[in-house]
Amino acid sequence: MRSPGIFSRRRWRQVVVASLAAVACGCSGPEARAVEPARAIAPQGGRPPHRSPVDLALDPTGKWLLTANQTSDSVSLIRVADGEPTDEIACGSHPADVAWTPDGRTALVSCSWSGTVEVIQREGDRLRHRGPIDVGFEPCGLAIASAGTRAFVGLVASGEVAEIDWSARRLVRRIAVGEWPRYLTLSHDDQRLAVGCAGASQIAVVDTDRGEVLYEEPLVGGINLGQMVTSPDGAHAYFTWMVYRTNPITVGNIRRGWVLASPIGRVRLDGESYREAISLDVPGRAVADPHGLVISPDGSQLVASAAGTHELLVYRLPDLPMVGIGGPGDLIDRGLQNDRARFRRIELGGRPLGLQWSADGRQVYVANFLKDAVQVVDLESDEVVQEIALGGPPVASPARRGMAIFFDGQRSLDQWYSCHSCHQEGGSNARAMDTMNDGSTMTQKTVLPLYDVTRTGPWTWHGWQTDLDDAMQKSLTVTMLGDAPSEADKEALIAYLDQLQRPPNPYRRAGPRFAAAAARGKAVFESA
Repeated sequence: MRSPGIFSRRRWRQVVVASLAAVACGCSGPEARAVEPARAIAPQGGRPPHRSPVDLALDPTGKWLLTANQTSDSVSLIRVADGEPTDEIACGSHPADVAWTPDGRTALVSCSWSGTVEVIQREGDRLRHRGPIDVGFEPCGLAIASAGTRAFVGLVASGEVAEIDWSARRLVRRIAVGEWPRYLTLSHDDQRLAVGCAGASQIAVVDTDRGEVLYEEPLVGGINLGQMVTSPDGAHAYFTWMVYRTNPITVGNIRRGWVLASPIGRVRLDGESYREAISLDVPGRAVADPHGLVISPDGSQLVASAAGTHELLVYRLPDLPMVGIGGPGDLIDRGLQNDRARFRRIELGGRPLGLQWSADGRQVYVANFLKDAVQVVDLESDEVVQEIALGGPPVASPARRGMAIFFDGQRSLDQWYSCHSCHQEGGSNARAMDTMNDGSTMTQKTVLPLYDVTRTGPWTWHGWQTDLDDAMQKSLTVTMLGDAPSEADKEALIAYLDQLQRPPNPYRRAGPRFAAAAARGKAVFESA
Protein backbone atom coordinates (compact mmCIF):
# COMPACT_ATOMS: atom_id res chain seq x y z
CA MET A 1 0.00 0.00 0.00
CA ARG A 2 1.39 3.39 -0.91
CA SER A 3 1.64 6.21 1.59
CA PRO A 4 -1.55 8.30 1.79
CA GLY A 5 -1.77 11.00 -0.85
CA ILE A 6 1.63 10.33 -2.48
CA PHE A 7 1.85 9.08 -6.06
CA SER A 8 4.55 6.64 -7.09
CA ARG A 9 7.34 7.70 -9.48
CA ARG A 10 5.97 5.24 -12.03
CA ARG A 11 2.48 6.76 -11.78
CA TRP A 12 3.96 10.27 -12.11
CA ARG A 13 5.90 9.29 -15.26
CA GLN A 14 2.69 7.84 -16.73
CA VAL A 15 0.69 11.04 -16.25
CA VAL A 16 3.53 13.23 -17.54
CA VAL A 17 3.76 11.11 -20.70
CA ALA A 18 -0.02 11.29 -21.13
CA SER A 19 0.03 15.08 -20.71
CA LEU A 20 2.89 15.52 -23.20
CA ALA A 21 1.07 13.31 -25.69
CA ALA A 22 -2.01 15.53 -25.42
CA VAL A 23 0.12 18.61 -26.10
CA ALA A 24 1.81 16.92 -29.05
CA CYS A 25 -1.60 16.19 -30.56
CA GLY A 26 -2.49 19.87 -30.34
CA CYS A 27 -5.33 19.24 -27.88
CA SER A 28 -6.59 22.35 -26.10
CA GLY A 29 -9.77 24.01 -24.90
CA PRO A 30 -12.92 22.56 -23.29
CA GLU A 31 -13.21 19.68 -25.72
CA ALA A 32 -9.71 18.46 -24.88
CA ARG A 33 -10.31 18.90 -21.16
CA ALA A 34 -13.34 16.65 -21.35
CA VAL A 35 -11.24 13.65 -22.40
CA GLU A 36 -8.09 14.49 -20.47
CA PRO A 37 -6.74 11.56 -18.40
CA ALA A 38 -6.53 11.81 -14.62
CA ARG A 39 -3.35 13.63 -13.66
CA ALA A 40 -1.43 13.63 -10.42
CA ILE A 41 -0.21 16.95 -9.05
CA ALA A 42 3.37 17.84 -9.89
CA PRO A 43 5.83 18.08 -7.02
CA GLN A 44 7.42 21.48 -6.39
CA GLY A 45 11.20 21.15 -6.09
CA GLY A 46 10.85 17.42 -5.52
CA ARG A 47 8.31 17.89 -2.68
CA PRO A 48 4.52 17.68 -2.98
CA PRO A 49 2.64 20.99 -2.90
CA HIS A 50 0.29 22.12 -0.16
CA ARG A 51 -3.26 21.00 -0.93
CA SER A 52 -5.16 23.25 1.51
CA PRO A 53 -8.59 21.58 1.34
CA VAL A 54 -11.46 24.06 1.69
CA ASP A 55 -14.40 21.70 1.29
CA LEU A 56 -15.29 18.03 1.03
CA ALA A 57 -18.26 15.92 0.00
CA LEU A 58 -19.40 12.41 0.91
CA ASP A 59 -20.96 10.42 -1.92
CA PRO A 60 -24.52 9.03 -1.50
CA THR A 61 -23.18 5.55 -0.63
CA GLY A 62 -21.08 6.94 2.20
CA LYS A 63 -18.00 5.18 0.81
CA TRP A 64 -16.10 7.98 -0.95
CA LEU A 65 -14.96 11.45 0.06
CA LEU A 66 -13.93 14.11 -2.45
CA THR A 67 -11.93 17.15 -1.36
CA ALA A 68 -11.51 20.51 -3.11
CA ASN A 69 -7.85 21.52 -2.68
CA GLN A 70 -7.44 25.26 -3.11
CA THR A 71 -3.70 25.89 -3.33
CA SER A 72 -2.94 22.88 -5.56
CA ASP A 73 -5.96 23.43 -7.88
CA SER A 74 -6.91 19.79 -7.48
CA VAL A 75 -9.45 17.33 -6.12
CA SER A 76 -8.60 14.21 -4.10
CA LEU A 77 -10.61 11.00 -3.80
CA ILE A 78 -10.53 9.18 -0.43
CA ARG A 79 -11.85 5.68 0.29
CA VAL A 80 -13.73 5.98 3.58
CA ALA A 81 -13.28 2.34 4.66
CA ASP A 82 -9.53 2.66 5.22
CA GLY A 83 -8.93 6.40 4.87
CA GLU A 84 -6.76 5.85 1.78
CA PRO A 85 -6.46 8.63 -0.82
CA THR A 86 -6.76 6.75 -4.10
CA ASP A 87 -6.50 9.50 -6.72
CA GLU A 88 -5.88 13.20 -7.25
CA ILE A 89 -6.39 15.20 -10.44
CA ALA A 90 -6.00 18.79 -11.53
CA CYS A 91 -9.23 20.78 -11.53
CA GLY A 92 -9.78 24.37 -12.64
CA SER A 93 -8.26 27.28 -10.74
CA HIS A 94 -8.83 28.04 -7.04
CA PRO A 95 -11.47 25.43 -6.11
CA ALA A 96 -14.02 26.72 -3.59
CA ASP A 97 -16.76 24.11 -3.11
CA VAL A 98 -17.55 20.51 -4.04
CA ALA A 99 -20.73 18.41 -4.11
CA TRP A 100 -21.88 15.04 -5.44
CA THR A 101 -24.82 14.73 -7.80
CA PRO A 102 -27.68 12.29 -7.04
CA ASP A 103 -26.23 9.59 -9.33
CA GLY A 104 -23.38 9.10 -6.86
CA ARG A 105 -20.74 8.91 -9.60
CA THR A 106 -20.52 12.54 -10.69
CA ALA A 107 -19.32 15.50 -8.65
CA LEU A 108 -19.21 19.23 -9.29
CA VAL A 109 -16.39 21.54 -8.19
CA SER A 110 -16.71 25.33 -8.31
CA CYS A 111 -13.43 26.97 -9.32
CA SER A 112 -13.45 30.67 -8.48
CA TRP A 113 -10.55 31.95 -10.55
CA SER A 114 -11.28 30.03 -13.73
CA GLY A 115 -14.98 30.98 -13.63
CA THR A 116 -16.04 27.36 -14.07
CA VAL A 117 -17.87 24.50 -12.49
CA GLU A 118 -15.81 21.40 -13.23
CA VAL A 119 -17.56 18.06 -13.80
CA ILE A 120 -15.70 15.12 -12.24
CA GLN A 121 -16.62 11.45 -12.53
CA ARG A 122 -15.56 8.60 -10.26
CA GLU A 123 -14.67 5.38 -12.05
CA GLY A 124 -13.88 2.82 -9.37
CA ASP A 125 -11.12 4.29 -7.23
CA ARG A 126 -10.05 6.78 -9.92
CA LEU A 127 -11.28 10.18 -11.05
CA ARG A 128 -11.95 11.38 -14.57
CA HIS A 129 -12.32 15.02 -15.57
CA ARG A 130 -15.40 15.30 -17.81
CA GLY A 131 -14.98 19.00 -18.56
CA PRO A 132 -15.85 22.53 -17.43
CA ILE A 133 -19.05 24.55 -17.44
CA ASP A 134 -18.30 28.27 -17.94
CA VAL A 135 -20.59 30.10 -15.53
CA GLY A 136 -19.12 33.59 -14.98
CA PHE A 137 -16.57 35.00 -12.63
CA GLU A 138 -15.89 33.82 -9.09
CA PRO A 139 -18.27 30.89 -8.56
CA CYS A 140 -18.30 29.69 -4.97
CA GLY A 141 -21.02 27.72 -3.13
CA LEU A 142 -22.87 24.87 -4.83
CA ALA A 143 -26.38 23.50 -4.34
CA ILE A 144 -27.46 20.45 -6.35
CA ALA A 145 -31.08 19.51 -6.88
CA SER A 146 -32.15 16.18 -5.36
CA ALA A 147 -33.83 15.18 -8.62
CA GLY A 148 -32.97 15.88 -12.23
CA THR A 149 -29.75 17.51 -13.41
CA ARG A 150 -30.09 21.06 -12.08
CA ALA A 151 -27.52 22.75 -9.86
CA PHE A 152 -26.93 26.29 -8.63
CA VAL A 153 -23.71 28.18 -7.89
CA GLY A 154 -23.16 31.60 -6.33
CA LEU A 155 -21.26 34.08 -8.53
CA VAL A 156 -19.60 36.38 -6.02
CA ALA A 157 -18.29 39.00 -8.45
CA SER A 158 -21.53 39.62 -10.35
CA GLY A 159 -24.11 39.26 -7.56
CA GLU A 160 -25.87 36.39 -9.32
CA VAL A 161 -26.66 32.72 -8.98
CA ALA A 162 -25.96 30.59 -12.04
CA GLU A 163 -28.31 27.70 -12.78
CA ILE A 164 -26.62 24.89 -14.72
CA ASP A 165 -27.51 21.56 -16.25
CA TRP A 166 -24.60 19.44 -15.06
CA SER A 167 -25.40 16.48 -17.31
CA ALA A 168 -25.46 18.58 -20.50
CA ARG A 169 -22.63 20.75 -19.15
CA ARG A 170 -24.32 24.02 -19.98
CA LEU A 171 -25.33 27.27 -18.31
CA VAL A 172 -29.12 27.61 -18.17
CA ARG A 173 -29.55 31.14 -16.75
CA ARG A 174 -28.30 33.66 -14.21
CA ILE A 175 -30.45 35.06 -11.40
CA ALA A 176 -29.64 38.42 -9.76
CA VAL A 177 -29.72 38.01 -5.96
CA GLY A 178 -27.57 40.73 -4.32
CA GLU A 179 -23.93 41.46 -3.63
CA TRP A 180 -21.39 38.72 -2.94
CA PRO A 181 -23.52 35.56 -3.02
CA ARG A 182 -21.06 32.98 -1.63
CA TYR A 183 -22.95 29.98 -0.23
CA LEU A 184 -26.45 28.63 -0.73
CA THR A 185 -28.78 25.74 0.08
CA LEU A 186 -31.88 24.19 -1.52
CA SER A 187 -35.14 23.15 0.11
CA HIS A 188 -35.80 19.42 0.00
CA ASP A 189 -38.35 19.81 -2.80
CA ASP A 190 -35.86 21.94 -4.80
CA GLN A 191 -38.38 24.79 -5.02
CA ARG A 192 -36.63 27.31 -2.78
CA LEU A 193 -33.00 28.40 -2.76
CA ALA A 194 -31.53 30.37 0.16
CA VAL A 195 -28.49 32.46 -0.80
CA GLY A 196 -26.13 34.19 1.63
CA CYS A 197 -25.24 37.60 0.15
CA ALA A 198 -22.25 38.75 2.19
CA GLY A 199 -21.86 42.11 0.46
CA ALA A 200 -25.53 42.99 0.96
CA SER A 201 -25.72 41.58 4.53
CA GLN A 202 -28.79 39.53 3.75
CA ILE A 203 -30.22 36.12 2.89
CA ALA A 204 -32.14 36.05 -0.39
CA VAL A 205 -34.74 33.31 -0.90
CA VAL A 206 -35.29 32.41 -4.55
CA ASP A 207 -38.12 30.62 -6.35
CA THR A 208 -36.08 28.19 -8.47
CA ASP A 209 -38.79 27.63 -11.10
CA ARG A 210 -39.40 31.31 -11.82
CA GLY A 211 -35.82 32.36 -11.15
CA GLU A 212 -36.95 35.26 -8.96
CA VAL A 213 -36.06 36.48 -5.49
CA LEU A 214 -39.17 36.01 -3.33
CA TYR A 215 -37.95 37.83 -0.24
CA GLU A 216 -34.83 39.05 1.54
CA GLU A 217 -33.97 38.73 5.22
CA PRO A 218 -31.52 41.41 6.44
CA LEU A 219 -28.54 40.67 8.70
CA VAL A 220 -27.67 44.06 10.20
CA GLY A 221 -23.91 44.49 10.20
CA GLY A 222 -23.47 41.02 8.72
CA ILE A 223 -20.13 40.08 7.12
CA ASN A 224 -18.32 36.88 6.09
CA LEU A 225 -21.37 34.67 5.60
CA GLY A 226 -20.35 31.01 5.74
CA GLN A 227 -21.75 27.74 4.53
CA MET A 228 -25.48 27.00 4.59
CA VAL A 229 -27.52 23.86 5.27
CA THR A 230 -31.23 23.02 5.14
CA SER A 231 -32.82 21.61 8.28
CA PRO A 232 -34.04 17.98 8.16
CA ASP A 233 -37.67 19.14 8.27
CA GLY A 234 -37.04 21.49 5.34
CA ALA A 235 -38.40 24.53 7.16
CA HIS A 236 -35.19 26.50 7.69
CA ALA A 237 -31.85 27.38 6.11
CA TYR A 238 -29.09 27.57 8.75
CA PHE A 239 -25.87 29.54 8.25
CA THR A 240 -22.83 31.01 10.00
CA TRP A 241 -21.79 34.65 9.86
CA MET A 242 -20.05 37.46 11.70
CA VAL A 243 -21.40 40.81 12.85
CA TYR A 244 -19.50 44.12 12.82
CA ARG A 245 -20.80 46.76 15.20
CA THR A 246 -19.62 50.35 14.76
CA ASN A 247 -18.18 50.93 18.22
CA PRO A 248 -14.68 52.05 19.29
CA ILE A 249 -12.09 49.29 19.52
CA THR A 250 -11.57 49.13 23.28
CA VAL A 251 -10.96 46.24 25.65
CA GLY A 252 -14.44 46.59 27.12
CA ASN A 253 -16.21 46.79 23.76
CA ILE A 254 -14.36 43.78 22.36
CA ARG A 255 -15.18 41.66 25.41
CA ARG A 256 -18.84 42.65 25.25
CA GLY A 257 -19.08 41.59 21.60
CA TRP A 258 -19.56 45.20 20.52
CA VAL A 259 -16.82 45.18 17.85
CA LEU A 260 -16.96 41.81 16.05
CA ALA A 261 -19.08 38.83 17.04
CA SER A 262 -20.07 35.40 15.68
CA PRO A 263 -23.61 33.96 15.49
CA ILE A 264 -25.37 31.07 13.79
CA GLY A 265 -28.68 32.02 12.23
CA ARG A 266 -31.60 30.59 10.35
CA VAL A 267 -34.30 31.88 8.02
CA ARG A 268 -37.53 30.24 6.98
CA LEU A 269 -37.80 28.77 3.50
CA ASP A 270 -41.59 28.81 3.36
CA GLY A 271 -42.22 32.53 3.77
CA GLU A 272 -40.94 35.82 5.14
CA SER A 273 -40.11 35.81 8.83
CA TYR A 274 -37.43 37.72 10.75
CA ARG A 275 -34.21 35.73 11.07
CA GLU A 276 -33.47 33.88 14.29
CA ALA A 277 -30.00 33.38 15.77
CA ILE A 278 -27.82 32.30 18.65
CA SER A 279 -24.59 33.98 19.77
CA LEU A 280 -21.52 31.74 19.79
CA ASP A 281 -19.05 33.82 21.78
CA VAL A 282 -18.08 32.70 25.27
CA PRO A 283 -16.74 35.43 27.62
CA GLY A 284 -12.95 35.24 27.72
CA ARG A 285 -12.87 32.61 24.96
CA ALA A 286 -14.76 33.88 21.93
CA VAL A 287 -15.30 32.17 18.57
CA ALA A 288 -13.52 33.61 15.53
CA ASP A 289 -14.42 33.04 11.88
CA PRO A 290 -17.21 30.41 11.92
CA HIS A 291 -17.48 28.80 8.50
CA GLY A 292 -18.66 25.21 7.95
CA LEU A 293 -22.03 23.88 9.10
CA VAL A 294 -23.72 20.47 9.14
CA ILE A 295 -26.79 18.93 10.79
CA SER A 296 -26.85 15.27 11.80
CA PRO A 297 -29.04 12.94 9.73
CA ASP A 298 -31.47 12.50 12.63
CA GLY A 299 -31.65 16.25 13.29
CA SER A 300 -30.34 15.97 16.85
CA GLN A 301 -27.05 17.85 16.49
CA LEU A 302 -25.67 20.88 14.69
CA VAL A 303 -21.91 21.17 14.20
CA ALA A 304 -20.00 24.26 13.05
CA SER A 305 -16.34 24.79 12.29
CA ALA A 306 -14.65 27.80 13.91
CA ALA A 307 -11.77 28.37 11.50
CA GLY A 308 -10.12 31.17 13.49
CA THR A 309 -10.12 29.29 16.79
CA HIS A 310 -9.28 25.88 15.28
CA GLU A 311 -12.22 23.91 16.66
CA LEU A 312 -15.60 22.31 16.17
CA LEU A 313 -18.66 23.67 17.96
CA VAL A 314 -21.24 20.97 18.75
CA TYR A 315 -24.82 21.91 19.68
CA ARG A 316 -27.96 19.98 20.53
CA LEU A 317 -30.28 21.26 17.84
CA PRO A 318 -33.91 20.73 18.96
CA ASP A 319 -33.69 23.09 21.95
CA LEU A 320 -31.24 25.69 20.68
CA PRO A 321 -32.29 29.06 22.18
CA MET A 322 -32.85 30.79 18.84
CA VAL A 323 -33.95 34.41 19.21
CA GLY A 324 -35.55 36.64 16.58
CA ILE A 325 -36.34 40.34 16.89
CA GLY A 326 -34.37 41.95 19.72
CA GLY A 327 -31.79 39.19 19.92
CA PRO A 328 -29.87 37.05 20.30
CA GLY A 329 -27.65 39.22 22.50
CA ASP A 330 -23.92 39.79 22.34
CA LEU A 331 -22.67 36.70 24.20
CA ILE A 332 -23.64 33.04 24.36
CA ASP A 333 -26.81 32.12 26.23
CA ARG A 334 -25.79 31.34 29.83
CA GLY A 335 -27.83 28.16 29.99
CA LEU A 336 -26.25 26.91 26.79
CA GLN A 337 -22.74 27.85 27.87
CA ASN A 338 -22.83 25.77 31.05
CA ASP A 339 -24.53 22.63 29.72
CA ARG A 340 -22.18 20.17 27.96
CA ALA A 341 -25.13 18.13 26.80
CA ARG A 342 -26.21 21.13 24.72
CA PHE A 343 -22.88 22.74 23.76
CA ARG A 344 -19.23 21.67 23.67
CA ARG A 345 -16.02 22.53 21.84
CA ILE A 346 -13.53 20.15 20.24
CA GLU A 347 -9.97 21.36 19.56
CA LEU A 348 -8.68 20.48 16.08
CA GLY A 349 -5.76 22.79 15.30
CA GLY A 350 -5.07 24.11 11.82
CA ARG A 351 -7.91 25.83 9.99
CA PRO A 352 -11.07 23.67 9.86
CA LEU A 353 -13.44 24.68 7.06
CA GLY A 354 -15.89 22.41 5.19
CA LEU A 355 -17.72 19.64 7.09
CA GLN A 356 -19.56 16.44 6.21
CA TRP A 357 -21.46 14.03 8.42
CA SER A 358 -20.55 10.33 8.20
CA ALA A 359 -23.11 7.89 6.85
CA ASP A 360 -23.69 6.35 10.30
CA GLY A 361 -24.14 9.74 11.97
CA ARG A 362 -21.39 9.16 14.53
CA GLN A 363 -18.53 11.12 13.03
CA VAL A 364 -17.83 14.38 11.23
CA TYR A 365 -15.30 14.74 8.41
CA VAL A 366 -13.39 18.03 8.43
CA ALA A 367 -11.46 19.68 5.57
CA ASN A 368 -8.53 21.22 7.45
CA PHE A 369 -6.88 23.83 5.25
CA LEU A 370 -3.66 24.39 7.18
CA LYS A 371 -3.13 20.73 8.08
CA ASP A 372 -3.41 19.61 4.42
CA ALA A 373 -5.64 16.85 5.72
CA VAL A 374 -9.09 15.46 6.33
CA GLN A 375 -9.80 14.93 10.00
CA VAL A 376 -12.27 12.32 11.25
CA VAL A 377 -13.86 13.45 14.51
CA ASP A 378 -15.77 11.00 16.71
CA LEU A 379 -18.63 12.80 18.47
CA GLU A 380 -18.95 10.25 21.26
CA SER A 381 -15.36 10.65 22.46
CA ASP A 382 -14.94 14.19 21.08
CA GLU A 383 -11.59 13.18 19.61
CA VAL A 384 -9.86 13.25 16.25
CA VAL A 385 -9.68 9.52 15.57
CA GLN A 386 -8.00 9.78 12.17
CA GLU A 387 -6.11 12.40 10.16
CA ILE A 388 -5.86 11.62 6.46
CA ALA A 389 -2.92 13.39 4.81
CA LEU A 390 -3.63 14.59 1.28
CA GLY A 391 0.05 14.63 0.38
CA GLY A 392 3.49 14.07 1.81
CA PRO A 393 4.78 16.68 4.27
CA PRO A 394 5.28 19.83 2.17
CA VAL A 395 7.97 22.38 2.90
CA ALA A 396 6.96 24.58 5.85
CA SER A 397 7.88 27.89 4.23
CA PRO A 398 7.86 31.27 6.02
CA ALA A 399 4.85 32.25 3.89
CA ARG A 400 2.91 29.21 5.07
CA ARG A 401 3.72 30.07 8.69
CA GLY A 402 2.59 33.63 8.00
CA MET A 403 -0.63 32.27 6.53
CA ALA A 404 -1.30 30.48 9.83
CA ILE A 405 -0.83 33.77 11.71
CA PHE A 406 -3.14 35.61 9.29
CA PHE A 407 -5.99 33.14 9.92
CA ASP A 408 -5.42 32.83 13.69
CA GLY A 409 -8.12 34.41 15.84
CA GLN A 410 -6.16 33.53 18.97
CA ARG A 411 -3.82 36.39 18.08
CA SER A 412 -6.53 38.84 19.17
CA LEU A 413 -7.86 39.76 22.60
CA ASP A 414 -9.85 36.77 23.93
CA GLN A 415 -9.71 35.34 20.36
CA TRP A 416 -12.60 37.40 18.96
CA TYR A 417 -11.27 37.89 15.42
CA SER A 418 -8.37 37.33 13.06
CA CYS A 419 -6.71 39.32 10.26
CA HIS A 420 -8.95 37.31 7.91
CA SER A 421 -12.10 38.53 9.69
CA CYS A 422 -11.60 41.98 8.12
CA HIS A 423 -9.48 41.04 5.10
CA GLN A 424 -11.42 38.01 3.87
CA GLU A 425 -8.98 35.69 2.09
CA GLY A 426 -6.64 38.69 1.92
CA GLY A 427 -9.23 40.89 0.21
CA SER A 428 -12.01 43.03 1.65
CA ASN A 429 -15.29 42.30 3.43
CA ALA A 430 -17.45 45.05 1.89
CA ARG A 431 -17.67 47.01 5.15
CA ALA A 432 -16.44 50.42 6.28
CA MET A 433 -14.69 49.73 9.57
CA ASP A 434 -12.60 51.53 12.18
CA THR A 435 -9.17 49.87 12.13
CA MET A 436 -7.50 52.57 14.29
CA ASN A 437 -4.25 52.36 12.30
CA ASP A 438 -4.70 55.91 11.01
CA GLY A 439 -4.31 57.45 14.47
CA SER A 440 -8.01 58.29 14.86
CA THR A 441 -11.04 56.74 16.55
CA MET A 442 -14.40 56.05 14.91
CA THR A 443 -13.22 56.98 11.42
CA GLN A 444 -14.97 54.36 9.30
CA LYS A 445 -12.93 53.33 6.28
CA THR A 446 -13.47 50.73 3.58
CA VAL A 447 -11.31 47.71 4.33
CA LEU A 448 -8.72 47.60 1.58
CA PRO A 449 -7.47 44.39 -0.06
CA LEU A 450 -3.93 43.35 0.88
CA TYR A 451 -2.87 42.18 -2.59
CA ASP A 452 0.54 43.65 -3.50
CA VAL A 453 0.67 45.40 -0.12
CA THR A 454 4.40 44.72 0.27
CA ARG A 455 5.04 46.65 -2.97
CA THR A 456 2.66 49.60 -2.47
CA GLY A 457 4.01 51.62 0.45
CA PRO A 458 3.51 53.93 2.22
CA TRP A 459 0.67 52.31 4.17
CA THR A 460 -2.60 53.05 6.01
CA TRP A 461 -5.27 55.40 4.73
CA HIS A 462 -3.22 58.52 5.51
CA GLY A 463 -0.03 57.08 4.04
CA TRP A 464 2.01 58.00 7.10
CA GLN A 465 3.32 54.49 7.82
CA THR A 466 6.58 53.84 5.97
CA ASP A 467 7.65 50.68 7.81
CA LEU A 468 5.59 47.57 7.08
CA ASP A 469 7.02 45.81 10.15
CA ASP A 470 5.65 48.59 12.32
CA ALA A 471 2.31 48.47 10.51
CA MET A 472 2.02 44.72 11.19
CA GLN A 473 2.92 45.30 14.85
CA LYS A 474 0.25 47.97 15.22
CA SER A 475 -2.44 45.89 13.53
CA LEU A 476 -1.83 42.98 15.90
CA THR A 477 -1.45 44.99 19.09
CA VAL A 478 -3.80 47.97 18.57
CA THR A 479 -6.54 46.86 16.16
CA MET A 480 -6.60 43.28 17.49
CA LEU A 481 -5.33 44.14 21.01
CA GLY A 482 -3.26 40.96 21.00
CA ASP A 483 0.24 40.19 22.21
CA ALA A 484 3.21 41.76 20.47
CA PRO A 485 4.46 39.51 17.65
CA SER A 486 8.03 38.25 17.55
CA GLU A 487 10.37 39.36 14.78
CA ALA A 488 10.01 35.90 13.24
CA ASP A 489 6.21 36.24 13.31
CA LYS A 490 6.33 39.59 11.52
CA GLU A 491 8.74 38.26 8.91
CA ALA A 492 6.48 35.26 8.30
CA LEU A 493 3.34 37.41 8.03
CA ILE A 494 5.02 39.76 5.55
CA ALA A 495 6.26 36.73 3.57
CA TYR A 496 2.65 35.52 3.32
CA LEU A 497 1.39 38.92 2.20
CA ASP A 498 4.23 39.15 -0.34
CA GLN A 499 3.04 36.01 -2.14
CA LEU A 500 -0.69 36.68 -1.73
CA GLN A 501 -2.31 36.41 -5.17
CA ARG A 502 -5.12 38.64 -6.31
CA PRO A 503 -8.04 37.03 -8.19
CA PRO A 504 -7.60 37.45 -11.94
CA ASN A 505 -9.58 40.21 -13.66
CA PRO A 506 -12.05 38.49 -16.03
CA TYR A 507 -12.43 41.68 -18.05
CA ARG A 508 -8.75 42.09 -18.82
CA ARG A 509 -6.97 40.05 -21.46
CA ALA A 510 -3.33 39.07 -21.28
CA GLY A 511 -1.02 41.11 -23.46
CA PRO A 512 -1.45 44.57 -24.93
CA ARG A 513 -4.97 44.07 -26.28
CA PHE A 514 -8.00 45.09 -24.21
CA ALA A 515 -11.40 43.46 -24.20
CA ALA A 516 -14.10 45.65 -25.76
CA ALA A 517 -15.58 46.66 -22.39
CA ALA A 518 -12.10 47.40 -20.97
CA ALA A 519 -11.26 49.54 -24.01
CA ARG A 520 -14.42 51.59 -23.48
CA GLY A 521 -13.58 51.97 -19.80
CA LYS A 522 -10.05 53.10 -20.66
CA ALA A 523 -11.46 55.77 -22.95
CA VAL A 524 -13.81 57.04 -20.22
CA PHE A 525 -11.00 57.03 -17.63
CA GLU A 526 -8.70 59.06 -19.87
CA SER A 527 -11.34 61.50 -21.10
CA ALA A 528 -11.46 65.08 -19.83
